[in-house]
Parts: sequence; C-alpha cells; structure tokens
Amino acid sequence: MSLAFASAPMSAMQARAEAVGYLALACTGKRLPLQVRHSAAGHYIGTADEDGPVSRESVEYFRSQHAADHALATGRWQQRIHP
Repeated sequence: MSLAFASAPMSAMQARAEAVGYLALACTGKRLPLQVRHSAAGHYIGTADEDGPVSRESVEYFRSQHAADHALATGRWQQRIHP
C-alpha cells in the first residue's frame, strides 16, 4: 500500500460502510461510530465523543428512537455531505 493511498480522504460511502461518521472525520479528523442521537428537533444519526455531540450525519430527523434505530440498522437514511 502506498503512503498516498493510506492518507487519501475517506468518501461518504466508505465511512458509511465502516459505520463511522463522515462529517466527524472530515471536519475534526475523529473516527467516531455512528449512533442514534437526540436533540430538541428529534432523533438523528450522528456521532459523539467524551465531550458530547460531534456531528449530525443524517439529513433526516426521526420521530422516535425506534425509527432512528431502524434507519441506522437498515441503512435507510441519507448522509449529509456538508456540516
């Protein structure tokens, strides 16, 4: 493996396949697992670290924890490309 390949940025599809937050990685350099998060606007797919929320990865907000869990498990959600 070449050094150039190892340092190439991860695509949104690669991040999703590895279940890590694309925006978290692109904006902070942190490789964080996707998880269901909650805000005043509703449930969403995002990332967090020990200090709290890092990124909202899903375009959608979900009405329930169950709906967000299902979307994450089945891949039926849309990745945000820009913060």
